[in-house]
Amino acid sequence: MSSSANPNKRSADAQEKAWVADEDRFVLQQAKKKSLIRIKGGRAQPVDWLTAILVVIDPAHNELDDEVEIEDAEIRDPEALFKGMDADQLAELATGIENFITLEKSRSNRDYWTLMKTICEDHQSQTSNPTASDKSFKPVAAGVHKVMESKTLDELEKLEKQINTKLSSNEAIDTDYWEHTLSTLLTYKARARLRKVSQAVAESRTQPKRSEKAEAKIGASSIENETRSEPPAKRARTDLGETFQPVMSQYDREVARGLGENEELFMQEEEVTTKNLAKWSGQHRPRKPKYFNRVQLGYEWNKYNQTHYDHDNPPPKVVQGYKFNIFYPELLNPTATPTYRLERSDGRRRGETTTPAGENDTCLIRFVAGPPYEDIAFRIVDKDWDHSAKRERGFRSTFDRGILQLHFQFKKIFYRK
Repeated sequence: MSSSANPNKRSADAQEKAWVADEDRFVLQQAKKKSLIRIKGGRAQPVDWLTAILVVIDPAHNELDDEVEIEDAEIRDPEALFKGMDADQLAELATGIENFITLEKSRSNRDYWTLMKTICEDHQSQTSNPTASDKSFKPVAAGVHKVMESKTLDELEKLEKQINTKLSSNEAIDTDYWEHTLSTLLTYKARARLRKVSQAVAESRTQPKRSEKAEAKIGASSIENETRSEPPAKRARTDLGETFQPVMSQYDREVARGLGENEELFMQEEEVTTKNLAKWSGQHRPRKPKYFNRVQLGYEWNKYNQTHYDHDNPPPKVVQGYKFNIFYPELLNPTATPTYRLERSDGRRRGETTTPAGENDTCLIRFVAGPPYEDIAFRIVDKDWDHSAKRERGFRSTFDRGILQLHFQFKKIFYRK
């Protein structure tokens, strides 16, 4: 008789699995307990601080099972913790994180440790060679990083979907650039989640002690006592492991529109000085507006391209236009309409060129709105715009409900075949 048909064998297998599971839980519990003891004794290892944070923010943690009072242990801000580590400490921390990923069976707790692993690897990369990842993309890296660091977790997740869709499509795109951008985005997404954890840790210190909450829960005589406002720790857990769907803002709606077939994200912001900033910055906090811009690409069938390429083997795409969407929801003067202007360097005028044959002149397009917003500028190809009202050309210049939209394409040059 086979072992699968033998009830005694099945019972023994089940008992062995249960024993192994109990042993794993015991090892995990002891690892957490040792971390808290080392913190209280002033002998904390890098991973101990992250263990203590998880105990604080984990809503599934049973406070009554604690042999060590977490309230008596020091809890550090995880963002500050990572920033203060050297290469050796980060290496030690990476090993400790891997151990907990192996031991943890809770999905949400594994998500927590996986997040910490990503953050640790990011800091290790910065410590070993801060500029190595950006050398191949030096012209655009600064703009990508600037945009990423200003986005919320929800915005980053939406942008991630857009980039994954583009990478999985059959479009002729710069795959290296978009894979690099996606890698950068995932790092910033982890940082955004880490900020949520830091916020939960800070807020948890304003809540009643765990022991007090546990006693209140045991002695509760009504459901009302158990349905009070959701603790910040649980909110942080939601941000780590579940999808949160807030009401879509105007910015969210624009992001949700996605990218067209021949569009790519345009994030190459340029540093400019805001005129009269000193006059109002003391009363109002200056801020850069959010934006979601697209660059429109296409083929140019000039004489050279007609000779060397065809529709089965097309030439590289060139910039054919832009779609700027700048968001100003908090203008102090809501009746004032934001404006834009083109700025050319070295006294160059419209229509003049200073670049070698085959290259395009560029200029700055600056958007100006007034307090509390700083000016924002982007470097664009400097060609004549098509201002026609033809639907397929898509010229648009409006300001409505706090959104400045400037969509334009360049005039087309038709070549004889």
